[in-house]
Amino acid sequence: MGFHEALRPSWQCAGCGAPWPCATRRRQLRAEYSREPELAALMEWYLTQARDDLPGASPAGLDARFVGWIGTDAATDEVA
Repeated sequence: MGFHEALRPSWQCAGCGAPWPCATRRRQLRAEYSREPELAALMEWYLTQARDDLPGASPAGLDARFVGWIGTDAATDEVA
């Protein structure tokens, strides 16, 4: 298993090939950032970068992918 980091400009996971942040990285981020405001700020920054890299992507889809999962139950990560 590799590191679950984003490959830019595709924003695929380097570890598993899923759209980043993958379920594993979401769990890691939740553990790393126990306070949601810091996690939300970080993911908003990534979202801004992804919008630049993926100009044809749906804004609503990117929002859901990068920040929509924050504050949800980790059990939903596998189906997100």
